[in-house]
Amino acid sequence: MALSYKARKRWSLLLLVVGLPLYIVVAVTLVGLLPRPSFLMELGIYLGLGIAWALPFKFLFKGIGQADPDQD
Repeated sequence: MALSYKARKRWSLLLLVVGLPLYIVVAVTLVGLLPRPSFLMELGIYLGLGIAWALPFKFLFKGIGQADPDQD
């Protein structure tokens, strides 16, 4: 079942306001458990994690910045 535009907008806002900060805390905690890698390796890990969180939610964010297509 496809989500309506309003539902996708609400879910994306909730994900950005609540989910992203939680993901950041978990990512920093997990990287902190590893022995300190070099600067470039650590940068690569954070960049990879920064991209990886958004990939499963690509369908949710697609078209959110556009005008509501369901509006008459």
